[in-house]
Amino acid sequence: MSDLHFATAAVHAGRADLGELGVHALPIDLSTTYPLSDVEAGGAAYDQFAGGGTPRTGDSFVYGRLWNPTVARFEDALAHLEGGSDAVAFATGMAAVTAVLMATVASGKPHVVAVRPLYGGTDHLLATGLLGTQVTYARPQEVAAAITDQTGLVILESPGNPTLDLIDIGAVVAAAGSVPVLVDNTFATPVLQRPLEHGASIVLHSATKFLGGHGDALGGVIVTDAETAQRIRPIRAITGSILHPMAAYLLHRGLPTLPIRVERQQRSATTIAAALAQHPAVRRVLHPSLPGANAHGLIGRQMSGPGSVLAFELAGGYEAALTTAKRVQLITHAVSLGGVDTLIQHPAGLTHRPVAAQAKPSEGILRLSVGLEDPADLLADLEHAIC
Repeated sequence: MSDLHFATAAVHAGRADLGELGVHALPIDLSTTYPLSDVEAGGAAYDQFAGGGTPRTGDSFVYGRLWNPTVARFEDALAHLEGGSDAVAFATGMAAVTAVLMATVASGKPHVVAVRPLYGGTDHLLATGLLGTQVTYARPQEVAAAITDQTGLVILESPGNPTLDLIDIGAVVAAAGSVPVLVDNTFATPVLQRPLEHGASIVLHSATKFLGGHGDALGGVIVTDAETAQRIRPIRAITGSILHPMAAYLLHRGLPTLPIRVERQQRSATTIAAALAQHPAVRRVLHPSLPGANAHGLIGRQMSGPGSVLAFELAGGYEAALTTAKRVQLITHAVSLGGVDTLIQHPAGLTHRPVAAQAKPSEGILRLSVGLEDPADLLADLEHAIC
């Protein structure tokens, strides 16, 4: 399938065995346990999974915490779309981040260089040191100087949450040298950006967002090479953080429409960003489509488009932001993003609430995840709500 266009691959990826199974729709395997032919065969299969391996012909899956075929199909699909050789799916995006950090600590190099801005949960987890990591926060140009002989991971997000900062992945990879670089690709999705093509070692998604697209399934996934995946899977098995098969089904079902949704949402977001930039009550709008936001030419070189998440800062500051969030009627005031309906939220008070004060977004900023509604209706709702 490597020669297929992306839209075609999004429809067919992860479905190679459906013809053999004699089904057209994705099957859901909800088994928590699986029959064993005998003790020795079951033990050998258990050892295979516990070591991070995948099923061999004739193996029992043993237990749902170790392996699930519905989850594996979703993993295969996303690995293909991101251009990776393997993927590991988790119950949530934060479970995926946790597993990568645990593997980093287990490697004997617990130091992490983190490029801000990051999703608030990731930033907070690193800051607590809860998993045994030590963190240095750095700007992109400071990454090389921040690397030590104990650095096991560099982590970044582009576009950044919530201010949509664009970071040159290739430049950070070069600065990191032999240290693996993880890129959170949740905002861009593989439709707009494929970090592995720019040298990243691990791609992270909160699959809850654009991949599922309908706000009805939690999940997280990493895409990487086979060796790294084999180190991550035992952590998933031990911690019990495998993606639920029903969620895997829903997330996989969302992939065929992913290109259509992302492209439509992006067009609407660009229209809304341009309109808000002219609003007298708006101090600034943050979206990669706007003049000056693509100073390093990453749109067109690293990303094929600016995406559908934007942020805007109100001239009235915190009180104006709170009032605007309360006054929207069509738009839903809620955290999360990437769904078919438009969401608005206050990052400093919610998703980035636990982030250190010096890295917290402005109190006057609201983040808008643009859905599939007509942009004229969304702008009318914002015009009514903004004060």
